[in-house]
Amino acid sequence: MIRIYLTLLVVLLSLAACEHDSGPAGGDSLRVYRHSMDGVPGSLDPARASSVYDKFLAVNLYDTLYRYRYLARPYQLTPNLAAAMPEVSDDGLVYTIRLRQGVTFVDDPAFPEGTGREVTAGDFVYAIKRHFDPKSLAEGAWLWQGRIRGLDDWKAAGSDYDEPVPGLLAIDDHTVRIELTTPFPQLTHTLAQGFAAVVPREAVEFHGPAFSNHPVGSGPFRLRSIDSARALLERNPSYRREPFDLAAEGYDPVSQAGLGLESLAGRTPPFVDQLRIEFITEDAARWNAFVSGEVQFIKVPASQFDQVLESRHPPKLSHELRDRYHFEASRESGLVYTNFNLADERIGHHPDPVRDEQNHALRCAIVKAFDWQRRNDTFYYGIGEVFPGIIPPVAAEFDPGLEPGYIELDLDGARQLLAVHGWNADNLPVLEYGFPASVTERQMFEQFRSFMVDLGFPRENIKPLTFASYADYYRAYSRREVMLITSSWTMDFPDAENTMQLFYGPNGAPGSNSANYNNARYDELYRSSSSLMPSAERTTLYREMNRMVMEDCASITGLSRTLLFLWDREALMLPDRSFVGGFFLRFVEVLPAASTGQ
Repeated sequence: MIRIYLTLLVVLLSLAACEHDSGPAGGDSLRVYRHSMDGVPGSLDPARASSVYDKFLAVNLYDTLYRYRYLARPYQLTPNLAAAMPEVSDDGLVYTIRLRQGVTFVDDPAFPEGTGREVTAGDFVYAIKRHFDPKSLAEGAWLWQGRIRGLDDWKAAGSDYDEPVPGLLAIDDHTVRIELTTPFPQLTHTLAQGFAAVVPREAVEFHGPAFSNHPVGSGPFRLRSIDSARALLERNPSYRREPFDLAAEGYDPVSQAGLGLESLAGRTPPFVDQLRIEFITEDAARWNAFVSGEVQFIKVPASQFDQVLESRHPPKLSHELRDRYHFEASRESGLVYTNFNLADERIGHHPDPVRDEQNHALRCAIVKAFDWQRRNDTFYYGIGEVFPGIIPPVAAEFDPGLEPGYIELDLDGARQLLAVHGWNADNLPVLEYGFPASVTERQMFEQFRSFMVDLGFPRENIKPLTFASYADYYRAYSRREVMLITSSWTMDFPDAENTMQLFYGPNGAPGSNSANYNNARYDELYRSSSSLMPSAERTTLYREMNRMVMEDCASITGLSRTLLFLWDREALMLPDRSFVGGFFLRFVEVLPAASTGQ
């Protein structure tokens, strides 16, 4: 009897060890991956996950129905919380999505006896409804506005969560039915966004405003602590067990060999016990943290490109660093640009037609005076790609035939444009250039001021509008309080529709259209194109819309950065700043020598 008991005990202990999946040999020490981010999240509430930093954490703490395959390039969607890809009606209007069964939220006092309950289709419906409830201060409604039958009407009727939305229904506990007003081919992509993460109603109501920093999700990690300097996430012990499949994730042995990913096959993510994510906004401090070993990954600051690169074209890691780090040069899936706040009558739309024409000329003169090549050389090491318009080079609809005059420095033309429309040093308006406080952002402002002084602005007319953090800056321009808004847009999904919507009138601030651009013809073409699958017809419409934005001088654009990533060879991973984003963290492993318990 004792022998049977001991045998059973050994079996149980073995099962427990398998359940923990401690990974490579080297003991049971806590495995910690230390990541650096160049910004601070503003909120961990998926409804307000508006920045790349918010989303990076949100998709690790919560579940989305879909995600992007970890290693597949070009990027491809795959089920996450959903059990399979959607079943779509022949007319493209009805999506039926089945959820995995047995998935549970993390334990939290919001639940009876503090035990996390099963995630249901109703939780997804509730999460999407929150974006259309003014009281939630959500920021993702632009993804589904005017697209899901009855959802906008639900908002207009008072946002009563107990009232159904005809086009957004939980058919049963594990089946969602979405009915669209018109075909929207990008719908499944939107369901992979942090905004679409699934949250439990009782937790939102239990924690109230504190829910912003008290996440209750079903993702691969749960939050242990967060402050302005770092977030510490730990493995969610109840996360579903799905063995890592290299082929299913799109592994390419030609381009991805040598990263150590093969050793992860068959194991169950997440592979590390903790994620320690450091928020280090200053480039020098972030670089020092990386070279000292405090963090294991860095998006290399442009100020360090000389030290890191052996050559620029193509970017190649210096010989001295090759044995210490993995390296990747990645063209940004997005753009850097400066929007004019067209809701500001000093520079935007004006009720007086004469002044409105003057303001248009003023904006166009500023665009002509902006020296993109200097901006590229100074801040992006000359390896960014300058291009006209709002469709970045990575998009299939990019227009290589757009006249370079939209982005070429033309001071003489700019000064002449001002003079013809009555602008001079005595009546030029004060330009308020907004940015979050950092050394680099301040340097960018000073460069912009030098461009405007060359144009003829008095130096004192170019004023900085500084904010303590990116979150503060974002809130201000979302309230239309910033005159010149310099930011970047990382595409939410690999489809140019995602940049075209940046200038769609109904998406004006606090939506994604921070320029508050309002052009009836543009809006008409956007609506016409939004139901089209990628095609020559849609490309033609996008390129026409692109020209409208440029001709209206709504934005100073643009540049796609070449991002350089370095990470320790002891960290087994393929990092991503685009569509895989924070999703890749569940697949990160660290070798025992590089892992330190916290």
